[in-house]
Amino acid sequence: MLRVGLTGGIGSGKSTVGNLLGEFGAEVIEADEMGRALMQPGQAVFAAIVDTFGREVVTADGQLNRTRLAEVAFRGGRLQELNAIVHPAVIDLQRKWMEAVFARNVSAVAVVVSALIFEVERDALLRGEEQGVLADWRRRFDRIVVVTAPDDLKIQRYVDRLSPQNRPAAEADARSRLAHQVPDAVKRSRADYVLENNGDIASLHVQIKDLWQRLARESNNLLERGSLE
Repeated sequence: MLRVGLTGGIGSGKSTVGNLLGEFGAEVIEADEMGRALMQPGQAVFAAIVDTFGREVVTADGQLNRTRLAEVAFRGGRLQELNAIVHPAVIDLQRKWMEAVFARNVSAVAVVVSALIFEVERDALLRGEEQGVLADWRRRFDRIVVVTAPDDLKIQRYVDRLSPQNRPAAEADARSRLAHQVPDAVKRSRADYVLENNGDIASLHVQIKDLWQRLARESNNLLERGSLE
């Protein structure tokens, strides 16, 4: 069994990598999907967000207005408040998911796709939570894979995916989000594996196939020897 964190900045292509790893045989889940589930009405995270940020982040039909919440958090300087609510709950849900995966298959490679693995660690330390599970990714993952791409390409992908009809606003949003993320150079220096995603899908596929073989081998080593070596 192997716990893998797959990360990269917005528009890096980490979801594409996750999907391809799933085709090779990995168990894959998106942290964003977990976050969205926890932000539904009736969930404790939803209630805590509304208590903290007020009804202005709730739509007329009682759903969370994620766009408004992002504006308040990013542009209003309240991102740490939001992260303190969301991150612990998402991390706990990831742990439970991995436990369920390994209960079904002890040799599984469980991959969590998340843009914010290093940012979760950084923010926990900023909040003074040095001893908590969020303050060191090694307590949650055995391996970290970073997907990189030039920032201009990340922004283009982000805009094309989310709001091609309003490019200036979408580009500004993308740059704001990138500014709050740990730079690729830092992520690369701390990763176990780095994938370059510069737009050549054939090259990316070759990299992912090689990565999968390495991860599967490490999972077997961990199961058989109790070591990743």
